[in-house]
Amino acid sequence: MESLTLRASPAAASPLQRRLPGRRATSVRATASASAAGEPDLSVRVNGLKMPNPFVIGSGPPGTNYTVMKRAFDEGWGGVIAKTVSLDAEKVINVTPRYAKLRAESNGSAMGKIIGWQNIELISDRPLETMLNEFKQLKKEYPDRILIGSIMEEYNKAAWHELIERVEESGVDALEINFSCPHGMPERKMGAAVGQDCGLLEEVCGWINEKATVPVWAKMTPNITDITQPARVALKSGCEGVSAINTIMSVMGINLKTLRPEPCVEGYSTPGGYSARAVHPIALAKVMQIARMIKEEFADGQSLSAIGGVETGNDAAEFILLGADTVQVCTGVMMHGYPLVKKLCTELQDFMREHNFSSIEDFRGASLPYFTTHTDLVQRQQEAIKQRKAIRKGLQSDKDWTGDGFVKETESMVSN
Repeated sequence: MESLTLRASPAAASPLQRRLPGRRATSVRATASASAAGEPDLSVRVNGLKMPNPFVIGSGPPGTNYTVMKRAFDEGWGGVIAKTVSLDAEKVINVTPRYAKLRAESNGSAMGKIIGWQNIELISDRPLETMLNEFKQLKKEYPDRILIGSIMEEYNKAAWHELIERVEESGVDALEINFSCPHGMPERKMGAAVGQDCGLLEEVCGWINEKATVPVWAKMTPNITDITQPARVALKSGCEGVSAINTIMSVMGINLKTLRPEPCVEGYSTPGGYSARAVHPIALAKVMQIARMIKEEFADGQSLSAIGGVETGNDAAEFILLGADTVQVCTGVMMHGYPLVKKLCTELQDFMREHNFSSIEDFRGASLPYFTTHTDLVQRQQEAIKQRKAIRKGLQSDKDWTGDGFVKETESMVSN
């Protein structure tokens, strides 16, 4: 995103061209070079950001302070998105407990595998200046690693501009805008309250993109009928990419002994965000829809960062096959720890070897063309059945015989 012209109307220029001077124009990606010893190369370049692999710490507890973000870089994560910050952390008050698990067993079981995770956690409750100082320290120690600031603010243009300016001054490489937190923050016209209202989203994205000088990703909520609508608005308003999905609004369950909902805080609870393995198929569908929209409607290199239930390299491969440039992991780190990235990289490389892929670009979006409508599926199957019947029946008329295929044509009419 290097040099940019002044903002013009959407009909006159692309979103990237509508940036104010200073917004860095960058290509979305470049084909990775061959890695040493012929190993599949996991490196990616997204919106000008070079990462050693596509695995990014998703915004949340795994990026909540200097210590844990440093650990992520040391373990080898391709990038880190810090926990969401706002100007006034004093308004952010968390409760405990704030997590609940869903297991693949009956209600209340503590034995089954964890397949779902719910949280009612809010954004960072640490002072903004503290977080910014830690961002500066991380960029000083890891200048070549990608650190992305996640931000959220109330419906106030001046507040958004102040927050963007202060976070950018800390040295972050990009911004992810939290338009998707499903609990707590929407009560203050923040998070999903913006992401679910395309008119509001367009206005706020306009404020953001007239101020930001680094790449901007808009994080989408799945708690909406058609996720492509806000994604389209964000990209048309100048964001370089979108991230999807954030957590799904849910009620984790009811304790059948106490008859109280979980997670239980002083006997009460509130709906929260659902994540982990169980949301993966839903996330795949949402990512597929956004990827198709981007492919059909945008040509300026807009990017897609996929999120949802990633615990294995194969989970990540599915997202990349649908067109994702990067893959975020948050709950997976909370369950398995920061060393999970090594497993993810190894398994993704195993998948690439199996198919003779040398780089991420070799297979990114390869499965996207195979999605269609149900009507088209019916037509395709009817045509296939018709062709198979024709083969079994052999020639329909004496005029169909050919000299070159005479033997096969004869065999097509033999019954045993």
